[in-house]
Amino acid sequence: MLRNTTAVVLAGGKGTRLEPLTLDRAKPAVPFGGTYRIVDFVLSNAINSGLRRLLVLTQYKALSLDRHINLGWRQYFCSELDEFLDVVPPQQRIDEQWYQGTADAVYQNIFVIEKDRPEYVLILAGDHIYKMNYLSMIEFHRETEADLTVGALTVDRESAKQFGVMQVNEQNRIVGFQEKPNEPKTMPGDDEHCFVSMGIYVFTARFLFEQLCRDATEQGSDHDFGKNIIPSIIDSHKVFAFPFRDENRKRQAYWRDVGTIDAYYDANMDLIEVDPLLNLYDQDWPIRTLQPNLPPPKFVFGSDGDPNRRGMAIDSIVCPGTILSGGRVQRSVISPNVRVNSYASVEDSIIFQGVNVGRHARLRRTIVDKGVNIPPEMEIGFDLEADRRRGFTVSPNGIVIISKNDSPSMNDEPTFMDPSSTVLR
Repeated sequence: MLRNTTAVVLAGGKGTRLEPLTLDRAKPAVPFGGTYRIVDFVLSNAINSGLRRLLVLTQYKALSLDRHINLGWRQYFCSELDEFLDVVPPQQRIDEQWYQGTADAVYQNIFVIEKDRPEYVLILAGDHIYKMNYLSMIEFHRETEADLTVGALTVDRESAKQFGVMQVNEQNRIVGFQEKPNEPKTMPGDDEHCFVSMGIYVFTARFLFEQLCRDATEQGSDHDFGKNIIPSIIDSHKVFAFPFRDENRKRQAYWRDVGTIDAYYDANMDLIEVDPLLNLYDQDWPIRTLQPNLPPPKFVFGSDGDPNRRGMAIDSIVCPGTILSGGRVQRSVISPNVRVNSYASVEDSIIFQGVNVGRHARLRRTIVDKGVNIPPEMEIGFDLEADRRRGFTVSPNGIVIISKNDSPSMNDEPTFMDPSSTVLR
């Protein structure tokens, strides 16, 4: 069954709500959790589920994403066994236009999907954080003889306004669908929660192609699965909801849409909890990524008698290649090849790869993009009005983002520091 399934990952959105982190990269390519990219979660789910035929549809600012997949993911697929992970850029086959919606993105690549003659097509979003076994969903689709199966999540009534809201019967067959309604319909017997679409779909391939071709000819259509395809078929075809099953095996299911700065920040901060709901240390369901050859993290200064000059990290993630050279890190996510110099302080922050934090600098509730140089004695995150005057972006919840354009160092490539220079700053 899995060898007759092609997975299509939609990874072409602009991600405007994540700016400035998406000014130079696609949303799925945004770093997450120190060593990962957002797209690594959906790709790891696919690999762990046994899928070996994957298409990643890109569009905006895809160079970083394309490079990450080529360097970090090709090794898991064997072309001699008819396995593949292909990154497919926009072909602009229709009026030389960009994708007009999620359904249009798949429609414009029908020829790529058809050539492998799949029986089922699994459509995935490339910008969510979760663990899920897609095999269970595909088996459910086959057993119910469904035309379409939609991955479903239970959320509170207020959050449901941002999703496609489904109404189902006792067999989980979808009998109603609202796309981002102002007044979402709640679950039977529960006035506080709704059943919403995760943006994960299993289609019987022939049925998918028929619906995409029909939708492409309809004037006024947004060519979107949630807005157009699903509402048009729930009365005439077998459309089922598949309740989300979390592979974390925790007390509470974990699924996050990191579409805004504040949501992205909160999801990263989830990881530094003592017992986080998202388990990155699970050997049964590992999250894979590109792993460059880097030395272990290093913590120096602490034996010279100066209590304020001590390389240390508390309640934090510290990745390989990082040197805490007399600086203090607390409740933060520190990516590879970061340097925190003497007397510097980093709190409640997310620091991307290759960042240098100067002496006596202080960061609080900040996100610092790749390669940024924080000058000595600079304070960020303590006076938000001052940060805005400097030109930094400040989120509604008060998270300060320092982009590559805010620093003289703007290289998006890995920065490999000389380990012999550990005591220079």
